[in-house]
Amino acid sequence: MILDRINSPKDIKGLSIQELETLASEIRNLLMHKMSISGGHFGPNLGVVEATIALHYVFNSPVDKIVFDVSHQSYTHKILTGRKDAYLNEEPKWDVSGFTQPRESEHDFFSVGHTSTSISLACGLARGRDLKGGKENIIAFIGDGSLSGGLAFEGLNVGGEMRKNLIVIVNDNDMAIAEPHGALTQYLRKLRDTKGEASDNYFKSLGYQYSYVEDGNDISSLIEAFNKVKNTPVPVVVHIRTVKGKGYTIAEDNREGWHFHAPFDIETGQKKGQGVGENYGFTVRDFLLKKMEKDPSICVITPAVPMSCGFNADIRQKLGNQFIDVGIAEEHAVTMAAGVAKNGGKPIVVSLSTFYQRAYDQILHDLCINKCPATLLIRNGSIWGDTDETHIGFFDIAMMSNIPNLVFLAPTNCEEYLAMLDWSIEQNEHPVAIRIPCNKLVHTDKPVEKDYSKLNKSSVTQKGEKVALFALGDFYQMGEEFATAIEEEFGFTPTVVNPRYITGVDSELLETLKKDHNLVITLEDGIIEGGYGQKIAAYYSTFTMRVVNLGLKKEFTDGIKAAQLLERNGLTKENIIDIIKTICF
Repeated sequence: MILDRINSPKDIKGLSIQELETLASEIRNLLMHKMSISGGHFGPNLGVVEATIALHYVFNSPVDKIVFDVSHQSYTHKILTGRKDAYLNEEPKWDVSGFTQPRESEHDFFSVGHTSTSISLACGLARGRDLKGGKENIIAFIGDGSLSGGLAFEGLNVGGEMRKNLIVIVNDNDMAIAEPHGALTQYLRKLRDTKGEASDNYFKSLGYQYSYVEDGNDISSLIEAFNKVKNTPVPVVVHIRTVKGKGYTIAEDNREGWHFHAPFDIETGQKKGQGVGENYGFTVRDFLLKKMEKDPSICVITPAVPMSCGFNADIRQKLGNQFIDVGIAEEHAVTMAAGVAKNGGKPIVVSLSTFYQRAYDQILHDLCINKCPATLLIRNGSIWGDTDETHIGFFDIAMMSNIPNLVFLAPTNCEEYLAMLDWSIEQNEHPVAIRIPCNKLVHTDKPVEKDYSKLNKSSVTQKGEKVALFALGDFYQMGEEFATAIEEEFGFTPTVVNPRYITGVDSELLETLKKDHNLVITLEDGIIEGGYGQKIAAYYSTFTMRVVNLGLKKEFTDGIKAAQLLERNGLTKENIIDIIKTICF
């Protein structure tokens, strides 16, 4: 195998075109095999095998600097830059990050996992080069879906007037995660249809020289195009047309479903292991579809992640203007929702916790200052969600719980979640965020509150003494388990509280607890600093009540499993028992 001889980019520079094509086939087969075992970003990586080989053939990394947008298409880059053993490893795990990671290699310049950043990062690298008097090439590799993000335009806008070496490679596969949206999509389609000859060229209008490669999976065409722009003294865009999922027919035919894929059987494409069964995504999908059918003023807005609420292509088409995919534009999604709400609509924004970080100002300013009654559904806000460094989902409590006018809710089971969602859609006084449970789907046969307009009222689910456990959202079931352990160990029944509201405390309940409790323990699925528990600690700061906040340390984790995070943050029965022994006995 040619791949056996490849340990750094310099090892491919003497290969013939035929050898490079053979190498591409070997890498594609290796990627398919590895992802069939471990899962991963399938379609994006298979689509850019040839482009990545051509990049490293023409340019001199790491002197020439390549920035991969999102970097979920960087697997071939990693194989060519000394990390192929991670892909040859038969173990069902990754030995390297799924995204570019500077601590892994000098060929990676940034830890990147959010989209639309590459051009701005490249602009900064170019400016740094110029300040030092350097001569290296700076390359941003960005997909057409990523171009829908506002930051991509900001980068293009600034880069277009730099009049220095800046190479933007637009990897156009006519897809985001799902189908692309926005007027820019139409521009790109015109360019593809005319093989780059359309008169109204978006990139030229911003000051870039422009070239088009019809077959972005043809190595010889790519090498020719990249050689023409190497060492360019002006900003250029090389627009390449690629196929997402290239080389695996099943993925080419279902590009959305194979953007990211769990372990699978290569012959059939079927997922390995049992299906996921009942889950919150499909449960809320069915609930929303019934609501939307009865009430045409309800709409769902998503920034390019429609399956976060289980809306597949058929459902999206059926919903018509009640479903809005704004592309990779979280800021626009939130601000648009404010406008919909202000004009009488009932908007529901659905995205992931890590992506809402990009819309903090819009949540604070456009939504909450204006008190627009929109609903934000927050997925994967949990240690049971994403824990990769670039996709961490447990910062949202600290980020959002201190925004005035926002009602932030943490349901503990399916019935409570749907009740909160129904209330939020129908009320017209508050912007509301709801943290979708993530640990497992839990049902209850007990009555749940239907009206959440009396803000910050917690639910005491077990009345006890001495110790009160405030178990927020996903950690509620853990609180119940801890309560059982306390009773077995010490012989008294602790109080268990479902706080429900993250954005405030139940001062009436906290006053009541002063009578027969001397310890409050808070449990939250988020970082402690700036979180829910510290609100209770602040409330009791002038009283003798002892408060222990248990949650997560403020840190960037990288792929650490939930069980490990619980253990190392003291979220265990043993630690709870030790805390009570130390404080109460």
